[in-house]
Amino acid sequence: MSSTSKIIQSFEKFLLEIGELSYFAGRFFKEVFKRPFEFKEFLRQCYYMGNRSLLLVAVTGFIIGLVFDLQSRPTLQQFGAVSWMPSMVSISIIREIGPIITALVCAGRIGSGIGAELGSMRVTEQIDAMEVSGTNPFKYLVVTRILATTLMLPILVFFGDAVAIFGSYLVESVKGNVSFLLYFNQVFNASEFSDLVPATIKSFFFGFAIGLVGCFKGYYCKKGTAGVGIAANSAVVYTSMLLFIIDFIAVFISNIFYEL
Repeated sequence: MSSTSKIIQSFEKFLLEIGELSYFAGRFFKEVFKRPFEFKEFLRQCYYMGNRSLLLVAVTGFIIGLVFDLQSRPTLQQFGAVSWMPSMVSISIIREIGPIITALVCAGRIGSGIGAELGSMRVTEQIDAMEVSGTNPFKYLVVTRILATTLMLPILVFFGDAVAIFGSYLVESVKGNVSFLLYFNQVFNASEFSDLVPATIKSFFFGFAIGLVGCFKGYYCKKGTAGVGIAANSAVVYTSMLLFIIDFIAVFISNIFYEL
């Protein structure tokens, strides 16, 4: 009976947290169109989240491209289909691997950073001080960060895709003696506009999810220094789970449109 009640309590807590997160998202959509627009803070957050994540996304994308090509090549060689490698790699990276891997990397890099930053501000009562001084902390801290992640993640995904495809080209250049022009001709011939659009749209949702969960966990951080670590950790865990759910829904919807 005790184990059953624990399961019920944790399920109730989970539903309550979903409700609070939905209310938090609703508050964001209310505040985003209200004046004043914190444009300088928004640009600063874009720089912080975009520019400082470039190296991590580049290294991850490059290794993904190399490993994906190296692992796929022997199988295609068995069927005599090595010439399909550029097409297969580019479509896989653009449609699925690039967006989800970049989003997961940014969830760890950006999501935990937002959770820890806002959590420490809540613990040290900086957010309370902003409310007392007449500044809207939700507008200044939350709205700018969510907008920045929503805007910057698709750009990081494009960059990561390009680096991953270049990494795959290096393997093909060494193993198959494929020229740069031939490889990228095949990549662009295989890729279609319908591959890029769903991936780009879901990248915006990925960015929104990373910013929303990170801000939610940090903004409502419990008192005490231990709460900051819990906020940063739970931001990454919840965001990662939410990213896979969004990805499943996006693929499901895009497949319906492909069939029509």
